[in-house]
Amino acid sequence: MSQMYYKMNIAGLDRALPLCPISDTLQIGAFVIFGDPELTTACAQALLDKAPEYDYLISAEAKGIPLVHEMARLAGNQKYFLARKAPKLYMTGVFEAELRSITTAKDQKLYLDMADAELMKGKKILIVDDVISTGESLRAIEHLVEKAGGIICGKMTILAEGDAQEREDLVYLEKLPLFDKDGNVIE
Repeated sequence: MSQMYYKMNIAGLDRALPLCPISDTLQIGAFVIFGDPELTTACAQALLDKAPEYDYLISAEAKGIPLVHEMARLAGNQKYFLARKAPKLYMTGVFEAELRSITTAKDQKLYLDMADAELMKGKKILIVDDVISTGESLRAIEHLVEKAGGIICGKMTILAEGDAQEREDLVYLEKLPLFDKDGNVIE
């Protein structure tokens, strides 16, 4: 069977997302901004145009990294935070939160450096990610920010997939549908 794609316009740019099966009956459109600086910059600017006032940005490792980095750069080279997939030796201690992502086969944890947590305390934190589907990664980041004493002022993503499209607490650029095994959009 040949690779199927879903064509869409994101932040003014046309892209074709490969469809990837996640079960026998369900496929998702794979959205990857790695290696696409034109798309990353366009999405970062479009999100910043819609962003509430904030003190710091945070995203999850790994696909959110180019987005949060570009948003911080465009906003004046601001400091931002990452929720990491594993503790690092240089961390001064960690907070952790568990999650199960739609694109990962096993349970995961996200970690926040205690030094970053100190900077977040009492500050307005804007959570950003590339795609939100089940909201598990988002929930884990929310938990970390709240545990650090940060004030979540908004949640933004490039694409909202599936049920995430119905969330009233989420700002997104485009809807990404789910697909059946034949590549048809599931309404």
